[in-house]
Amino acid sequence: MRWNILIIEDDKNTREGLKKFLEAEKYNIATFAKGEDAVNYLKDNKTDIILSDMKMPGMDGIEVLKKSQEISPSTLVIILTAYGTVDNAVEAIKLGAYDYLTKPLNLDKLSIVIQRALSYRKLKEDYELLKKEINERYSFENIIGQSKKMKQVFDTISQVAPTKATVLIHGESGTGKELIAKAIHQKSGRKDKNFIAVQCSALSKGVMESELFGHEKGSFTGAIGTKQGRFELADGGTLFLDEISEIPPSVQVKLLRVLEERQFERVGGTKTIKVDTRIIAATNKDLEELIKENKFREDLYWRLNVVKIEVSPLRERREDIPLLIHSFIKESSKANKKKIKGISSKALILLQNHDWRGNVRELKNVIESIVVLSNKEIIGIKEVSSYVKEPLIEETISIKGTTSLDKAEKIVINHALKKAGGNKSKAAEILGISRKTLHRKLSN
Repeated sequence: MRWNILIIEDDKNTREGLKKFLEAEKYNIATFAKGEDAVNYLKDNKTDIILSDMKMPGMDGIEVLKKSQEISPSTLVIILTAYGTVDNAVEAIKLGAYDYLTKPLNLDKLSIVIQRALSYRKLKEDYELLKKEINERYSFENIIGQSKKMKQVFDTISQVAPTKATVLIHGESGTGKELIAKAIHQKSGRKDKNFIAVQCSALSKGVMESELFGHEKGSFTGAIGTKQGRFELADGGTLFLDEISEIPPSVQVKLLRVLEERQFERVGGTKTIKVDTRIIAATNKDLEELIKENKFREDLYWRLNVVKIEVSPLRERREDIPLLIHSFIKESSKANKKKIKGISSKALILLQNHDWRGNVRELKNVIESIVVLSNKEIIGIKEVSSYVKEPLIEETISIKGTTSLDKAEKIVINHALKKAGGNKSKAAEILGISRKTLHRKLSN
């Protein structure tokens, strides 16, 4: 795909020089000396970016900006300005310009700003598209995702739900393991029966057996009556055991028997109770490592691990973050009677680049807090930066004084490539040069 750039510059030499440079960068270029002619062109031609001089006879850069926003709101405007009119350029930013560059232009910097603007535009377009499609295409039983990893999870849910197979869900805290368990239940033939969730880590060793299997009257101090356990309550339905790793060895033995024979006795009881309860377990720990440490029974592990679903953390499926953000904004705005319509692309980028160690749960909490405290219709970078900061990493590169200039340059370039994970566009951005310049230096 070739991007379309419109240049508006009354100086012929500057205009033609920019055209030649950007055509070499593989962009489609249209040039005009007057703002009025450029605006007329914009009405009938798809344009991704406008590079407009600030001071021109007739329609100036500010007027071009305002007209372009009326005709083609998705087109980004970059203002080109002389040093003496920087204040006007800053005003243009406030009116909606993407960025401004001062003359004489640094072509490497221009190339980087254009690349950023196009990435910004694409993300904005994707976000608008996702807002329309989120409820139709990317929502699966209240689980939201479009990434390849989440689509694999959806496929597994669809395949396993109609069966009787026990499922083990593994993933970090906050990734939505209980939502997946509920989705399996809702898509199964058990959906009209109970879905009972048990947070194993919240139960003490002394009460866990009674909670799961029930007890008879007088079986222990405080047992003033007979009580059904969670297995009985979930009979015909689904029992979700979250943080299964926290179940003590004594209870693991009894759980294993239920999985094998579908029967048990209440605490203090002698009557065998048969149940048809499907078990879905979840954990954020490595059960195989716990087996090696003799903290978890291997035979129980294999009984639980009939079908395993891996839920990736958000930092490994960042393309899902805009979807989640839109959904949470909509949900929280409705719950808190707010009139927030969306989020700016720059704020979205900052959120998307954050690692979210608390995963979906953390993201949801942050969005809800922003929505509650915001008085604007569009959440901006200011609101987001109060919660999520761009990481500032100071790094040093060791280069000996005897190193030649060419070798030193190669060291710096290799460091930038490593920091960018091999991505040449990002490496060029870190170095403050164009991708084309980076390619030239790498080939030398």
